[in-house]
Amino acid sequence: MSSEPYDPEVPEVLFEIIAMGNSVKVSAIDPHSNLEVSVIGPPTVSPYTLKMNALRKLKARLRKLAAQEPAKPLKGKLI
Repeated sequence: MSSEPYDPEVPEVLFEIIAMGNSVKVSAIDPHSNLEVSVIGPPTVSPYTLKMNALRKLKARLRKLAAQEPAKPLKGKLI
């Protein structure tokens, strides 16, 4: 059984974990949209918890982008 978080809303996510001094940076990347988000937490928190927080942030960003209306084309006259 894998300890990786799985969500059918985002079927594939790449995680990157980097220890930076007194903190840990976890990046979550959606390879389909090339969107990347990061969270920073203390090294005492489990990697799974940090991954879940990064996944939650990625899902929120994807929902926000999906809710935005596409830009309307400019109306003009052909000359």
